[in-house]
Amino acid sequence: MNATKRIGQLRRRLASQSLAGLLVTHLPDVRYLCGFTGSNAALAVTRRAARLFTDGRYTAQAAEEVSRSGAPVKVEIVPSGASTAAMQWLAAQPGVSESQCGIDSSHTSVSEFERLKAALPGKIRRKLLRAEASLVEPLRWIKDEDEIAIMAKAAALGDALFHHLLGFIQPGLTETAVAAELEYQARLRGAEGMSFDSIVAAGPRSALPHGRASHAKLPKRGLLTLDFGVILRGYCSDMTRTVCLGKPTPREREVYEAVLAAEQAGIAAVQAGVTCGAVDEASRSILRSVGMAEAFTHSTGHGVGLEIHESPRVGSGQHDKLAAGMVVTIEPGAYFAGEFGVRIEDMVAVTRTGGQLLTHSPKALIEL
Repeated sequence: MNATKRIGQLRRRLASQSLAGLLVTHLPDVRYLCGFTGSNAALAVTRRAARLFTDGRYTAQAAEEVSRSGAPVKVEIVPSGASTAAMQWLAAQPGVSESQCGIDSSHTSVSEFERLKAALPGKIRRKLLRAEASLVEPLRWIKDEDEIAIMAKAAALGDALFHHLLGFIQPGLTETAVAAELEYQARLRGAEGMSFDSIVAAGPRSALPHGRASHAKLPKRGLLTLDFGVILRGYCSDMTRTVCLGKPTPREREVYEAVLAAEQAGIAAVQAGVTCGAVDEASRSILRSVGMAEAFTHSTGHGVGLEIHESPRVGSGQHDKLAAGMVVTIEPGAYFAGEFGVRIEDMVAVTRTGGQLLTHSPKALIEL
């Protein structure tokens, strides 16, 4: 990671917003800027200095990770109240008390905002802190080559796990047994964890878009949706495949082929400069044309990175434009309550001329 460049980009954003400094408390943002991965931290950044505040549990870890990142950040260990200490440090920096400092309104509650203000000296309490839309997250939307390489490795691990599951799945196993095998194998193969609670949903439960694994048993015949991701070096992967236990019915095959066509149309629409709404419409129009518009109940996709759900949202009416370096999912689906559902999902890196698939598992309907 080029932490110096990232903090430099952030400082330019501070200047453009006429801010003297920024209090960063959202942990993925902290990690992005200085490499620290602990569970308690606040990063204070001015136009000339930056300091990370955390507690004594992370004395060695913070020093090592920040040093390894190359970030121009000093580390300070405090007994408690990292965000308060960081905010008070900001207030004491030269020239800051005559200006304003930003705080991320997306990740700061009203009560926390008031608590931080109350810890400031009375003469600057009213004006110093200014709630701002995140200044760090937009930097994270555009991945550099190293980030995309890590995400490609995470996606490749997901592909390998899917291939393993094809030999493991059989009727009578519970959904939780499949999820347990998936997550056990992910750890054995180097994953730091799962990107989210794995979705394993069979038969009528495949009609639940977020059908997390239950104790229901896999049927002898029916569709099975597998939606999962792994974390490597902090970055998430995300993929979905729907397979069939036994022979699919003509209706199941019809729906599957429609969803696959919708996914392929969405992937084909991915390109720098294209709006997210246009990509969504490319997928949605396919399902609309075969009378399945109402069965597609969610957005076509979302950004992925240090968090499993990041901007931009690839949804209907979204005017944000894709840019080279973004990584998004394309995941149309069709769901019929009480019957079955189908979803197919890939990760796509946006380039100037199109989309680069990061997931490569087969998408022709697999019969087990």
